[in-house]
Amino acid sequence: MTAATRLPPVLLIAVVLHTAVFPQLRFFGVAPDLLLLVGIATAITAGADRGAAVAFGAGLLADCFLETPFGLSALAYSLAAYAVGAVQSTILHADWWIPVLTVFMGSVLGVLLFAGAGAVLGHEEFISLRLPTVVLVVAVANALLAVPAVRIMRWAAVPGLGPRPVLR
Repeated sequence: MTAATRLPPVLLIAVVLHTAVFPQLRFFGVAPDLLLLVGIATAITAGADRGAAVAFGAGLLADCFLETPFGLSALAYSLAAYAVGAVQSTILHADWWIPVLTVFMGSVLGVLLFAGAGAVLGHEEFISLRLPTVVLVVAVANALLAVPAVRIMRWAAVPGLGPRPVLR
């Protein structure tokens, strides 16, 4: 299997979890944002360009279930993933906590970009006293899920990571 055949089922599972399971796991009234995590984890493992592309697709899938301007999640997720991928390429991957911290910071950026772009588009309610709670819950939840998400997205999105060909 190639990355092109592994990525769609992973995204489908992520959408189902994001829309059916994670809304039941609210902390302080805020659900984790699994689709943002998918984009950021892809950027960590596959680079800024691929991460932004996957994050854009995941954002479009998220927008199908939101009552916000269509494409707002796609814009915020892809910008956050691209930034994470660009920064991650300059960091040594020596310790397990580096992707966790990177996911945390990327999630903060993604939520703030979503709220800021939404406010620019006329949704001033996105910038409220509740925003720090949303940012913190999404960032902490995504950071807690960072290690398995990075492993899954490395398998699903990085070209060439499949079964090794048999040498004859």
